[in-house]
Amino acid sequence: MGQRENLGNQRELPLLEALQQCAQRPHAPFYTPGHKRGRGIPQPMRNLLGDRPFLADLPELPELDNLFTPEGAILRAQALAADLFGAAQTWFLANGSTCGIEAAVLATCGPGDLLILPRNCHQAAIAALILSGATPVFLSPDYDAEWGIAHSVSPAAVAAALAQHPRAKAVMLVYPTYYGACGDIGAIAQLAHQHSIPLIVDEAHGAHFAFHADFPTASLAAGADIVVQSTHKVLGAMTQASMLHCQGDRVDADRLSRALRLVQSTSPSYLLLASLDAARWQLAQHGSELMQHTLDLAAIARTELAQIPGLQLLTANHASTPGFVALDPTRLTVDVRALGLSGFAADEILHTQLGVTAELPALTHLTFILSLGNTPQDIQQLVQGFRTLAQSVQQTDRDGPQAETLRPGLAAFSWNPLEANPIGAEQSLSPRAAFLAASEVVPLEQAGDRLSAETVCPYPPGIPLLIPGERISSGALQYLDAVLKHGGTVTGLIGGQSLRVVQHDG
Repeated sequence: MGQRENLGNQRELPLLEALQQCAQRPHAPFYTPGHKRGRGIPQPMRNLLGDRPFLADLPELPELDNLFTPEGAILRAQALAADLFGAAQTWFLANGSTCGIEAAVLATCGPGDLLILPRNCHQAAIAALILSGATPVFLSPDYDAEWGIAHSVSPAAVAAALAQHPRAKAVMLVYPTYYGACGDIGAIAQLAHQHSIPLIVDEAHGAHFAFHADFPTASLAAGADIVVQSTHKVLGAMTQASMLHCQGDRVDADRLSRALRLVQSTSPSYLLLASLDAARWQLAQHGSELMQHTLDLAAIARTELAQIPGLQLLTANHASTPGFVALDPTRLTVDVRALGLSGFAADEILHTQLGVTAELPALTHLTFILSLGNTPQDIQQLVQGFRTLAQSVQQTDRDGPQAETLRPGLAAFSWNPLEANPIGAEQSLSPRAAFLAASEVVPLEQAGDRLSAETVCPYPPGIPLLIPGERISSGALQYLDAVLKHGGTVTGLIGGQSLRVVQHDG
């Protein structure tokens, strides 16, 4: 990957050092931002952060380069990142992976073009369809009904879609999923390339894969053409700082740059950009040992948690479908059904009473992200939190009724929106046309057979149930009602009980 071949170069911190020099240079500021190097910051913010962060909250000063036409520090920092991650070219993102996904689709698809993608894609992919005017060809991910988890799509599903839609312009893949499950990315890359189209990978949760052999194969190493990574999610960058990597000749790099100019802020935070430079430097110098440390902590957590009665962990042994062939061992998903608790109830107790906060609570389980920033003390607190939780449940069972048990009928409820609204449901308008059409808000009970004007996504499991332009079925409405009754969250509803629909869809 180049991280050791050019270690001398990788010791550089071109953007961070330029920012540091500008922050330390005495001068009278007559430029944005308005707080003027922290002097105008509201006192509550100063009380929280002190003065130092605001000294470095600077705009596009000459020494700091320009994100959209880089010629100096940013250009050098991005080149170093490309070398380390194994890309031909890397772009820094100050608007998160969301803007990277949007730019990737804008760079490969135009109005009416077909994009093959999984239905458990991030909402950014739906936004990309709206912005680009592309038409989705949705693929159903492999779904594990026992765990209530959607995995990746199978190579066979991709092959069938490409055979049916030979004029598709690109394939998009989520790799890994939120739960750390990985599909056969190498096979899918080959399929896309056999049709001379690029593979776009939402690798938001897999930026660390390239830095230890015990992780699943990194997307770039598997042949992906565009890879979008949330450097902040699992590495050392600040929240919202991400990267987009590109390789090969199937994507027009100039069009990709122009697309990024459309979706990124014209006033990017140099604190975020410098944190990407620093995160790259950290990986170049210490990546292998940091990843080994993280893997060691994950192994301890898995061993200890597996010994607690009532808990079950998602493991690589559950990888038994074409859409789930490998698992990120640092992603811990813990099933709590045997404790008689829902994942929501367990999360509430762990968070408010035991000082342990999960990344994602769901109906029957909770998911935890372990990264290079975790410590042995964190693992000890996690394990002890679950021990205390299990013991308290046992004590409650002896003393009286369990207060926060699974609700009646909850265990039997399928949290798979693809059953409620199967792929292939009527798509009467493109996502873009439906989003831009005149719309109105109607109560859920009146939304049947109307066209959705909004992306509606229940959590868990975070798979879009409706996207703009789809006909709203009775099954979809029943599903929404069940999710809300059982304590789930739905984004895209108005006031929790109404839907935005296309005004005239006849």
